[in-house]
Amino acid sequence: MPFPYTSEQRQTLMWVTFGLLLVALLVLLGPVLTPFIAAGILAYALNPGVDWLSSCHIGRLRMPRMVAVLVMMTILCAIILALILIVIPVLEKELPLMREQIPRLLSSLNAIVSPWLRDLGVKAQFDVEGIKSLLTKQMSTAGQGIWSSLLSSVRIGGIALLGWLATLLLVPVVLFYLLLDWHPMLARLVNAVPRRWSAKVQSLGREVDDLLAQYLRGQLLVMLVLSVYYSAGLAIAGFEVALPVGIITGLLVFIPYIGFGLGLLLALIAALLQFDMLQGLIAVAVVYGLGQVLESFILTPRLVGERIGLHPLVVIFALLAFGQLFGFVGVLLALPASAILSVAVRHMRDHYLNSSFYSQTEP
Repeated sequence: MPFPYTSEQRQTLMWVTFGLLLVALLVLLGPVLTPFIAAGILAYALNPGVDWLSSCHIGRLRMPRMVAVLVMMTILCAIILALILIVIPVLEKELPLMREQIPRLLSSLNAIVSPWLRDLGVKAQFDVEGIKSLLTKQMSTAGQGIWSSLLSSVRIGGIALLGWLATLLLVPVVLFYLLLDWHPMLARLVNAVPRRWSAKVQSLGREVDDLLAQYLRGQLLVMLVLSVYYSAGLAIAGFEVALPVGIITGLLVFIPYIGFGLGLLLALIAALLQFDMLQGLIAVAVVYGLGQVLESFILTPRLVGERIGLHPLVVIFALLAFGQLFGFVGVLLALPASAILSVAVRHMRDHYLNSSFYSQTEP
């Protein structure tokens, strides 16, 4: 009995099966791929800078690409180090203050809430002394400094912490080689595409590149502007932790919904610890309300653009799905990856609507 498929169909089936198995393997290796995914995102964002530096001339000589890669990585490390040096000392100063002020806050809440509960017939109140004792015990390491706590974690954390350190050390290594061989690797990927699909795949690649460039580089500008805005707004409102909370809020807007919500939570905690309850809450509402309007109606449409156009439910599902598959880096990857998938889905939909399978009216 002859095999029901032609030789070409058998080869197509074999390569499709191989591709599906490869995708399944990548999903299973999600945790291992974390440093490679993080390095890939950074390489895509930094490659234009490397290309520009490598095209510059020093006298009559062009800057070698390896030197350009090292310069861009040094700039990236300097930015990360500057953020750490800004945030860590402030947290080191504020944690003991938080330990002192939280019991005072609980006492105020107890004085407000307990009479209201008694009027409703509920006899309940905060155990302020017990909570104060617990906080003193749990936050006693704050007086030793953040760095001492980190060193203590190194001694206690064991294998899990070593795994994180290995990931952090692997990211710059992978990033270096990706940036160094960026264009040859892209050329090899293009050459691996079957010739009959080459033009279509390159067209899709250019569309995806345009979309990602608009999103990622625009998003970096949004993060920078919002970091300045929130820091300045909280400082004008009198927050002692305006700089670290503002910077963290601005950087976290990269994660839709979750980032803004976490930044808002940090600001609310700072407000409750430093101000009278009503004054602090009003200040946070004004600063973060205006910040959300600024981001949604001015910055994102102008700097990022509306080409991604993902429905909020799609964004939430993407965050949960990619977080489940790839952890925290998957959450960061969710929106740009969804943008890439949206390009593929749009082309598949157009192909489906133009197919005879869709347009045929008779069985």
